[in-house]
Amino acid sequence: MGNEPESDKQDEELQANEGGESDQSSSDQSGDQASEQEGQSGAQHADAEQSSKADELAKVKDQLLRTVAEMENVRRRSQRDIENAHKFAVEKLLGDLLPVLDSLEKAEEVALATDNAASMAEGISLSLKLFVGILEKAGVAIVHPIGEPFDPQLHEAMAMVPNPDAEPNSVMDVMQRGYTLNGRLVRAAKVIVVKGE
Repeated sequence: MGNEPESDKQDEELQANEGGESDQSSSDQSGDQASEQEGQSGAQHADAEQSSKADELAKVKDQLLRTVAEMENVRRRSQRDIENAHKFAVEKLLGDLLPVLDSLEKAEEVALATDNAASMAEGISLSLKLFVGILEKAGVAIVHPIGEPFDPQLHEAMAMVPNPDAEPNSVMDVMQRGYTLNGRLVRAAKVIVVKGE
């Protein structure tokens, strides 16, 4: 009888130890789960942060590409403006010189119509030729459209005259020549147009 209480005590101790071990293993498992969840949460947070940084980097790259493209457009536009400034820099000067050219042409006509004025006409013709040559070097072209179809982009109709020998809507006579500078119209030719039937 004296042995029974000792065995009972041993059984209780065993059960207590087993219970303690099971409690410890369950707390270890719950600790593992918690650290696993923390690890997963941290990984998700890192993934989200990395994705956010990648999006931000893509936005910055896109903005940089747009800026580079815009700068290239500005450079091209500036280059075109500079080329046009060089090409058409003398446009105002040309407008001022054209009446001189007109006067020389009229003087040549008058000299040719006057008796014994051939030498005068020849001098004026040479001056006129020289002047026209200088203008051509500067990119000036004469619009003298006799016989050509009327073009409102290049010609200004001063009158319409019936003429059975000419094509309707063609230029019959030029009252004042027109001029272009590097393909751009400076002054339209003043013309008389054949009236259509």
